[in-house]
Amino acid sequence: MGKLGNDHLSVSVNGPVLSCTLNRPDRLNAFSDHMILGLQDAILEAEHNNEIKVVVLSGAGRAFSAGGDVKTMGGESTASDLYDHVGELNKLILMIKDLSKPVVAVVHGYAAGAAFNLALACDQIIAGEETKFVLSFAQVGLVSDGGGHYFLSRILGPYRTKELLFNAEPISVETAREWGLVNRVVPLADLETEALNYAVKLSKGPGRALGMMKKIVDQSERSDLATILEQERITQTMMVSSDDHKEGVQAFKEKRKPEFLGK
Repeated sequence: MGKLGNDHLSVSVNGPVLSCTLNRPDRLNAFSDHMILGLQDAILEAEHNNEIKVVVLSGAGRAFSAGGDVKTMGGESTASDLYDHVGELNKLILMIKDLSKPVVAVVHGYAAGAAFNLALACDQIIAGEETKFVLSFAQVGLVSDGGGHYFLSRILGPYRTKELLFNAEPISVETAREWGLVNRVVPLADLETEALNYAVKLSKGPGRALGMMKKIVDQSERSDLATILEQERITQTMMVSSDDHKEGVQAFKEKRKPEFLGK
């Protein structure tokens, strides 16, 4: 594995877990081109490195991320610059969704704007207590980017999604969990440990099966039942001959925990 990360993104490997930390704490980890391109490189590494089983995405300092860097808006950046910047963000969102391995977002402080949507692109969200989520685009006369219209309307439906977008008011982590936007909420002091433990647990699962589950669930957002049923049938036929399936059956017969290798 070559050098990953840059001055706006810290990347580390802990066994089978690739950890990416947004690292502009003085700007509440507001997005930059450096950060987004670094994340693209990290996701690409995770896809091609068989030793990596899970990706964890978090933020340094007081918050997960403030999203787009408002301080740079209205300055020297042109509409063309913004078009290119959002294009790279879109590419990152699609790479996360297409990655054949679980991605866990670890959120604390604030997840605002496109950072909220980046977390929603991940497969699981673990949040610290007191976390706030907000889509603040309307406050600066913009529309949501990073897939917010897509992700939220499928989770919340159109009316609640429009309410969030129109009002641009923060929601608490308790509300986010109640609405199905967050998987688990833990004390802030325990957030890093809980997230790593969960990622390690996922890494010990049947990697190929988890990757296919992710793919089929995501496909179901834009497919009819008949298409998904056929996808399940084809995939199951493939998985039944996998080493992980054989290990799982053998472990069941021997009344022990399976030791999956992701094959």
